[in-house]
Amino acid sequence: MLILTQPFKVLLCLCMLSFGANSIGAYPDRPIRLIVPSGAGGITDNLARHLVTQLTPLLGQQAFVENKPGASGISGTQFVANAPADGYTLLMVFPSHVTNPSLFAKLPYDSVKSFEPVALVSVVSLVLVVPKNSPATHLDSLIAYAKANPSKLNFGSVGAGSLGHLGAELFNTMTNTSMTHIPYKGSPQVMTALISGEIHMYFVASASSALPQIQSNQIKALGVSGKDRLPILPDTPAVNDVVRGFEVLGWNGILAPSGTPKSIVEKLNTLINQVVSSSEFQQKLRAEGARSSSITAAEFGLLIQKDIQKWAGVIKKAGITPE
Repeated sequence: MLILTQPFKVLLCLCMLSFGANSIGAYPDRPIRLIVPSGAGGITDNLARHLVTQLTPLLGQQAFVENKPGASGISGTQFVANAPADGYTLLMVFPSHVTNPSLFAKLPYDSVKSFEPVALVSVVSLVLVVPKNSPATHLDSLIAYAKANPSKLNFGSVGAGSLGHLGAELFNTMTNTSMTHIPYKGSPQVMTALISGEIHMYFVASASSALPQIQSNQIKALGVSGKDRLPILPDTPAVNDVVRGFEVLGWNGILAPSGTPKSIVEKLNTLINQVVSSSEFQQKLRAEGARSSSITAAEFGLLIQKDIQKWAGVIKKAGITPE
């Protein structure tokens, strides 16, 4: 039997600690996959692909996007919740992550406890648009028009519980109006309905997707849902200018499975913030009608919890259930 003396035991422990530190310090030593819980081609997927392209040389390892769409983002999110907490499987989330807890009676994960917040990638303002023939020419006249025609006006969205739906319900509440929700299968269908006058209002998910119709005068932009104007729509005021306190922001951010080492989370946060602050990524964000906000992992975690509470109240009051 090998008997270890006390000094040798201490030396052995120090070696083990050093090995553990070096293992974490060497992160990453193999490719990293970023799960996008939606299909290819949307703003989340586009930003994720741009992010990994710039992140790869900083990591010294290949980072790549893997799409896992389905069930309002639940399928891909569950996949990451069950992945090893080693920093090699990450998740790119969007607003459904904070609305799903109130829309679904039971999720196969906890939107807060099952994940470690890593970094915020982008912040997006919605744009309130109306048909070109709408009598509303600005927000005040839209509100007056809606109040003069109670329950006769409607608004479109890409589905029950979508951010555009919730934003319109919040607008209803804060302006004491009662426009009716009409869900469609996707943004192209909503835009077609808006242009034809079938619907009276639409909170479109991003300025970039509505810009061609706005510039060609097929529709009118009356407000943006953030508290600041957008560079690509400089003449469009914030809804908050008229409806004080109104703010609806979409965002994309990165999560890791719960239990991922703090040192890995901090390293990823630093590198991702470095990417999103770069002039190249800033240009991409502006083209999408988005902006960045370099915050800590902890601050991103607080944002998630705050939005879960905010939208829970709106969903409950409006009696929204998933389709």
